[in-house]
Parts: sequence; C-alpha cells; structure tokens
Amino acid sequence: MSRIDREKAVVGKMIELYCKHKLKLNTMPTEYSDLLQYAHRRLDGCKFGEHKPACKRCPIHCYKPDMRQKIRAVMRWAGPRMLLYDPIAAIRHLLNR
Repeated sequence: MSRIDREKAVVGKMIELYCKHKLKLNTMPTEYSDLLQYAHRRLDGCKFGEHKPACKRCPIHCYKPDMRQKIRAVMRWAGPRMLLYDPIAAIRHLLNR
C-alpha cells in the first residue's frame, strides 16, 4: 500500500470516528463526506507524492481555509483516539512525522 493510500485510509477512519463518536451519528453527513472527498483529491494531487510530509509540517497548505479548519477539528479530536481504534495506523503516523 502506498503512502498516499495509507493517508487516505487514516483520514477516512478519523472522519468516521468523529462522526460516529463525537457527533453521535450512524451515517456520515454530506458535509463530512464532502470533506473526505476533498481530502482524497488533495492527497491525489500532492506535489510531494510518496515523499509527502505530514500535512501539519508541509510548506504548502493546499486546503482551502474553511476545509482546513474542518479537518483540523476532526484530526484534533480523532487523532488521540486513533490509538484505541487503529493503533498500527496511529503509531505509523507518529513515526512518519
């Protein structure tokens, strides 16, 4: 699995966790499915490709300000909880900073 594919899986898992546990919804609202699609498009178009840094450390911020604010809220809430729900992905993300 490529780094971009792993990043897509992790962001998808984070948005799912956020919707299910923080928002207490069984299905992902269109606002968050749009956010997930947007994140996938941004990852597909990343100019660094397989050598991309963590988005937090990237010199190019490719998200629109409103989408960046939404994804930051999701990551801030879901990031620490990833250790419980997908510890391998969380540890891999921490090591790849």
